Amino acid sequence: RKKLRTGDRVLLSGVMYTARDAAHKRLVELIKKNKRIPFNLKDSTIYYAGPAPAPKGRAIGSCGPTTSSRMDKFTVPLLRKGIGAVIGKGDRSDEVRKAIKKHKAVYFIATGGAGALLSESVKRRS
Repeated sequence: RKKLRTGDRVLLSGVMYTARDAAHKRLVELIKKNKRIPFNLKDSTIYYAGPAPAPKGRAIGSCGPTTSSRMDKFTVPLLRKGIGAVIGKGDRSDEVRKAIKKHKAVYFIATGGAGALLSESVKRRS
């Protein structure tokens, strides 16, 4: 992550978590209460998406990005806990941009409207 520059092409593989506002709120509440998080946040990637139901033979349905600014109020505590990257669409607040830099994380911008195409890369669902 330290060597990435704006415009670099990046191929992601491995486990990626999908979560939207409600899930982020629950994660931050767990952090505030010093409770166990259901997955290891360290160096993990969260895709701001809510997958649609899977058609027959597919892991998931359309999986397009949701607006990232909706997660801004939850992002800083997650970055402090070690999140390595987030994927969404749209601008981030100044506070979140600064926190992403400070914690050496990455914000990947996904193209809105590409949910069906993006879902083709998902091999399995946990």
